[in-house]
Amino acid sequence: MEVKERMSIPRQGAKELPIAVRIRNFDEVTYGYAAETAQLEAERCLQCKKPKCREGCPVHNDIPGFIKLLREGKIEEAYWLDRQTNSLPAICSRVCPHEFQCEGHCIRGKKGEPVAIGMLERYLVDWMVANNKNLLQPCAMPKDKKVAIVGSGPAGMSAAYYLAHEGYQCTIFESLPVFGGMLAVGIPAYRLPRQVIAAECEALKSCGVSLVHGTTIGKDKTLRDLQAEGFAAVFIAPGAHLSRKLGVAGEDLEGVVHGVDYLRKVNIGETLNLGKNVVVVGGGNVAIDCARTALRTGSDNVFILYRRSKAEMPASQAEIHHLEEEGVRIEMLAAPVAIHGENGRLSKIECIRMELGACDASGRCRPVPKEGSNFMLAADAIIPAISQDVDITAGSGLDLALSRWGTYVVDEVTMQTSEEWIFAAGDAVLGPQTVAKAVYQAKEAAESIKRYLEGKDLKEGRQAFSCD
Repeated sequence: MEVKERMSIPRQGAKELPIAVRIRNFDEVTYGYAAETAQLEAERCLQCKKPKCREGCPVHNDIPGFIKLLREGKIEEAYWLDRQTNSLPAICSRVCPHEFQCEGHCIRGKKGEPVAIGMLERYLVDWMVANNKNLLQPCAMPKDKKVAIVGSGPAGMSAAYYLAHEGYQCTIFESLPVFGGMLAVGIPAYRLPRQVIAAECEALKSCGVSLVHGTTIGKDKTLRDLQAEGFAAVFIAPGAHLSRKLGVAGEDLEGVVHGVDYLRKVNIGETLNLGKNVVVVGGGNVAIDCARTALRTGSDNVFILYRRSKAEMPASQAEIHHLEEEGVRIEMLAAPVAIHGENGRLSKIECIRMELGACDASGRCRPVPKEGSNFMLAADAIIPAISQDVDITAGSGLDLALSRWGTYVVDEVTMQTSEEWIFAAGDAVLGPQTVAKAVYQAKEAAESIKRYLEGKDLKEGRQAFSCD
């Protein structure tokens, strides 16, 4: 097929649950591609000599390679090529912000829509499952060294995957009652079905990984305790589970529930109904997830307050599109300044109009309050979802170096902390970031831990980590 013919093929859309159906449940909204659709979308790839999509992918997947195999009908080969660099393809293909990563760098996107790389990657996994293909790689013979992994999110899962396949005895310590970290308690099931996470859990168990729930390292056990129990190295990946506060009066009133706290409660099975009128503050994916979850748990009138314009919302365009389809209104250029209430419970939110001021080097403009533009909104609940911080409880008792953002300082090549036997990656190092970035950093950390346990040079033949 000639380039001109490939360029004439429109991007293939995916089928979705009807709006009226999906806002009443947590079933996955977006279906995977059918075989014919995947084939046609794969034909859109230009097989660039210098594929920018790979540069945009934090795990550096061979995207042109697996797409070429897909359109040749070699689906199983394509899957295993993808799996060489990505330990969690079923998850990354669903939740990564592809428009900012691989697809955002796709050459086709310069003159139209990029290749739907995320959907093609998902197709590979879906095909393997549908055709009962083996998704597991052989595990090495067990070695006598033990590694403790703090946190069962994407970084913890990936580190366990690589280390267990080298034969190291891994134990994952998770403070939550469920496995998956932020994947399980921060991302709603309509975006990431729980059976996908469960399958990854079972795959790790099949390779000898032990899972311990309800144990908070730094509180129930210290890192020194783990060392005394025979763990020769520790990998820290607790995720960013601490909600940032708005810092306005009335934030302690009943009816104020912060974003990741709200999602955690719903995702572990608590029954919550915030009332009819719910206001979510923020413009990222957590804010979008909170708003769409509130709809699904009985709130009829949900809308978002965002202090900048729609064009500057950091959430993915697909999520914003789904949000608006489902009837959530976005109040742009507005921010809360106080929360008012009666008898200890909120009743309304005082807001102020904003206007965009000077822009920074990236082109993002600073919101500036418009004097005298205050207005009130009646609400039953408010969900601040403006960002998250890392919980550094795991490091209690050790003087691990921290950045000014409260994240662990690590060597940029090895992911080694200021304690030589402790390594860290993912949100614990980067702050709240994408799954793919956590996966890649964890892979680098796992290589370092392997070398550390074998007494080898941690840096030989390696380059500085980059997740851009």
